[in-house]
Amino acid sequence: MDAHMSGIRVQCTRIAACAAAAAVAAAGWSATAHAAAPPAAPQAVQAAQAEEGARPLLSLGDSGPAVREVERRLKELGYWLGPVDGEFDVRTSQAVFAVQKAAGIARDGVVGPDTRAALEEGPRPGAASSAGEVVEVDLDRQLLLVVRDGEVRHILNTSTGSGETYTSQGRTSVAVTPAGEYSVFRHVDGWDDGPLGSLYRPAYFNGGIAVHGYSSVPPYPASHGCVRVSIPAMDWLWAEGHVDNGTPVVVR
Repeated sequence: MDAHMSGIRVQCTRIAACAAAAAVAAAGWSATAHAAAPPAAPQAVQAAQAEEGARPLLSLGDSGPAVREVERRLKELGYWLGPVDGEFDVRTSQAVFAVQKAAGIARDGVVGPDTRAALEEGPRPGAASSAGEVVEVDLDRQLLLVVRDGEVRHILNTSTGSGETYTSQGRTSVAVTPAGEYSVFRHVDGWDDGPLGSLYRPAYFNGGIAVHGYSSVPPYPASHGCVRVSIPAMDWLWAEGHVDNGTPVVVR
């Protein structure tokens, strides 16, 4: 009898346990499962993730609608890049350098969150001149500005004197671009060979110092004293008459 009653108790205990488990399952949760469930991501994080996925980083060599959108905004703000074609080439890279300089952010040539924010804010440097068409060179920000009657019409990346010492023809000099007011007095339609290298379509405004095209125009001072712009930009400056003889050049 004792053995029979013991078996009944065990069976009842199992039935009770199963019933309890069924009740928990019907309620839709258990203490263990509830404790282990990960918290839902905040809406702000989800939105940021979606935004990052929709607007990837853009850099040299990219192409497509996202690049075209950036180019349109750059052109709208006055940053020269030539035709809007959806190709992130040298022209677009130079314009990105320029807007990064104007905004005071990292000059890496990459369109990421900081550069997108700058494009939305629309930074534009101001002019120093007030009358006529003038080429202004902003040494601090390393920008070349085409100004008409005090209004900045076009903004280009430039690279001026590096501040380094160099030796040429037995003479040691410092690579600087002197501040001052000048005017273009001579220009050469082609490559002009000199002791420091070849300059593309130079427009001389201070002795041997010129605005000229060059294959390398980094976002920092790197020249021997000249004002470098990209080769496509120099072609455009010539075509539009912005560096004709007599054009005022203000270096500041």
